[in-house]
Amino acid sequence: MNIQAITVINQSHLNHLLKEINVDKAAIDIMSAKAVSQVIRIKKVPSWIANILKQEMLSLNADVAVNRDAITGRAKFSDCLVMGNLSQLNRFVEKLEKQPASLKKISGQIKNLLENYARQEFILLLKNSQMKLGRRTKLMAIVNLTPDSFSGDGLWGKVDLDFIYRHIDGLVKDGADIIDIGGESTRPGAKPVSLKDEINRTIPVIKKIAKKINLPLSIDTYKPEVARMALDCGASIVNNVMGVQNNPKMLKVIKKERAAVVLMHIKGKPQTMQKKPCYQDLMGEILESLKKSMDIAVSFGINPEKIIVDPGIGFAKTKEQNLEIIRRLAELRSLGRPILIGPSRKSFIGKILNLEPQERLMGTAAAVVTSIVNGANIVRVHDCRAIKQVVKITNSILYN
Repeated sequence: MNIQAITVINQSHLNHLLKEINVDKAAIDIMSAKAVSQVIRIKKVPSWIANILKQEMLSLNADVAVNRDAITGRAKFSDCLVMGNLSQLNRFVEKLEKQPASLKKISGQIKNLLENYARQEFILLLKNSQMKLGRRTKLMAIVNLTPDSFSGDGLWGKVDLDFIYRHIDGLVKDGADIIDIGGESTRPGAKPVSLKDEINRTIPVIKKIAKKINLPLSIDTYKPEVARMALDCGASIVNNVMGVQNNPKMLKVIKKERAAVVLMHIKGKPQTMQKKPCYQDLMGEILESLKKSMDIAVSFGINPEKIIVDPGIGFAKTKEQNLEIIRRLAELRSLGRPILIGPSRKSFIGKILNLEPQERLMGTAAAVVTSIVNGANIVRVHDCRAIKQVVKITNSILYN
């Protein structure tokens, strides 16, 4: 007899272990639900509801953590941490469904969250095609058609167009899955670029490469006019760092052109975003903002299967906040959409390692690996060839 502790990496790993010891097929789903635990935070619940939630979970041999003054009634409201395995949580949802309206509403929200969190595969609908996302992380390769990129790789004004075409062709050969083209730097303190200049930088390149490469093209812009022209010329994704909450013109373009969209979190504008970014609840506020952006996009008529979410590494975030986002990235899975993250060469890596942008490959690789482990479906990178190897090995370890 040999006794061994097992580290379960993910649900598929657990299912593999159960199959390995020849567990009955019908029992695998039941048993795996008992082995996977989840903590769910519910904010500002009336204390009487918090106490009911606690009693219901206790009856299932699980628990809910509440404010110590909620039990006595001294606190009118309490945050709740619902703690249990998936089997217990599913039974918890069933019990709440039979309760009055306020509890029934919580039941529906938890059920939706659990379904979203469990989702591992997506079919991203593009303009004229689709892309499968999930267990194999995709690479979005950065093409900065700017003279002032923070990472030092801005091509505009330094080389001719033929060099740019060859550079993009090299990214394709290096293993890129998406080409992301931008004509305006969004580094902290960057000055805005005129509409004319951004069009002149990006549209001729997109026109030419759209006819030559068989990969989705993404336009990195917050200007509706640039997005429309890029989509007309062959792009199929809008990567909008400024979001869509106050940009109905951009939403109209995305809907009309049937494009996919990256919804990114940011506070403020690139010119001012790094001036003491402050959060009371970092991941809670990011999730709330992204959910609001999703709701606005969907209400505008955009298919939710066209939406990607991005927590906005480096955009109104401190070094510590960027690290926390990567550490807690899995929480974004509750939105039920593919997760994109862009840690490549960012300043938080430079601050930790005391290195310039072009020297941050190894730091980027570490951030990419951790992001993939925590749920990233797409990583946006500069060093495509090297990070392709990093991604391939990480995916092989997690999902072989």
